[in-house]
Amino acid sequence: MNKQELFAALESLGMRPGRGLGQNFLLDNNLLECIVRSAGVVRGMNILEVGPGFGALTSLMLDAGANVCAIEFDRRLAGYLRSTLGGRSNFHLVEGDACKVALDGLLPMPFHAVANLPYAVSSVFIARLLELPEPPASCFFMLQKEMAQRLAAVPGTGNYGALSVRAQLVYDLTLERVVPPEVFFPPPEVESALLRGTLKEQRPPREVRERTAKAAKVAFNQRRKKIVNSLGPLYGADNVRAALETMGLAADIRPERLTADQFIILAGELEKNNGAADAPEK
Repeated sequence: MNKQELFAALESLGMRPGRGLGQNFLLDNNLLECIVRSAGVVRGMNILEVGPGFGALTSLMLDAGANVCAIEFDRRLAGYLRSTLGGRSNFHLVEGDACKVALDGLLPMPFHAVANLPYAVSSVFIARLLELPEPPASCFFMLQKEMAQRLAAVPGTGNYGALSVRAQLVYDLTLERVVPPEVFFPPPEVESALLRGTLKEQRPPREVRERTAKAAKVAFNQRRKKIVNSLGPLYGADNVRAALETMGLAADIRPERLTADQFIILAGELEKNNGAADAPEK
């Protein structure tokens, strides 16, 4: 979809892109085709797309033979998609909020997530994907660059945080390329980036991910503090010191120094120590 086609579609609906909804429509057809190729979209693939807009990316994925389930919040755009793509057997539209729509059962397993994600929902939606019992087999997202950097950040860097840990429990993440504002209408005030996520073959069970995410969130709420001080009020400072000692880590270590795998071990040790402390005496 070029700018002229986009303007005509906007005019036909009597709408302007909503800043609050994060509506920045991708206009570069070469980049759209690159997304489809890079995401490995092929015939028969089951794809979840959020924020399809006017369906520029959607159409290319449908043309490639993929089965696309698209979630669109804006009722005007949902109506447009029904009128333009509704007759295609491999297209299914869900009108609703991707942060609230039940995701289980929308698509047969395995499924993949490919989208130019609206900035307004990206963090909440990605968190929902990470919480699924069976997350997407792969993700390929256009995101605000800062969000992509946070997700793919390595320990010891300023962008590394609780969301990095949560995502890296499940996916190997790669920031593929930075995308300038000029390829969107309206152009966002920040740069964007394409992020690839490949599901890890060996990933922790859901309950392990949940307890690890809890520990990481508490630790990074006060990221400048030593991890003993940030986790101490919840787990007990002595328990945290004992867990760190068991792992061979210094008692004064800060949360940004721990990898996702180390957070898994730490959360497990803290749960074990707390359980031992709470056990009744015989």
